Amino acid sequence: MAKKISNKKHISLPRYQQIAVEIAERIVEKRYEVGQKIHARSTLASNFNVSPETARKAINVLVDLGIMDVRHGSGAYIASKEKAQSFLDQYKDVQSIQEIRKDILESVERQQQELDNFSELLNVLVQQTKKVHNISPFLPFELLLKEDAQHLEKSVHELNIWQVTGATIVAIQTEQELLLSPGPYAKFSAGNTIYFVGNELALQRMTNFFYPQTDAI
Repeated sequence: MAKKISNKKHISLPRYQQIAVEIAERIVEKRYEVGQKIHARSTLASNFNVSPETARKAINVLVDLGIMDVRHGSGAYIASKEKAQSFLDQYKDVQSIQEIRKDILESVERQQQELDNFSELLNVLVQQTKKVHNISPFLPFELLLKEDAQHLEKSVHELNIWQVTGATIVAIQTEQELLLSPGPYAKFSAGNTIYFVGNELALQRMTNFFYPQTDAI
């Protein structure tokens, strides 16, 4: 016996097509037998709570598919259970595609909303960062030097940090100690954290200086 198709999947169809599907279901489920005469259009319309014209359109769909047969002067009869089954199978495939498409569009919309929300939060973060550094310009930025950082084992003096980036280094955290106001001969090593002050461009310039090929901080 064919699985009953949920009415939820009928929502996007015109009413006469919904009725055609429901009649086909009844044929497959043997609630209507092949050769059986279907009620007059007015009775069918009453059973499905639609107008006689809507019922007529539903019957015409089934006649065009060879599922029903209209005999002039006699009425409409069930012609083929196999064609009713084929119609339902094709209908379910189409509905499945429509449902998948709907799910994809909803997923894309959710992702876009999340992206918009992320963008908004990022803008707030940038504005708050600028605000904090405008209020307290000596609040230092920090940058961790990893193994892939450039210019390792070179000194502040050799690299001309301030001239190149506009950043003033205020401390270097090594594995052993925190060097406050490091002199020009202090060297940068992997694992060090550099603390520096400057405008909002200083962080980007320092990052690009030590990590020219990545955005890592």
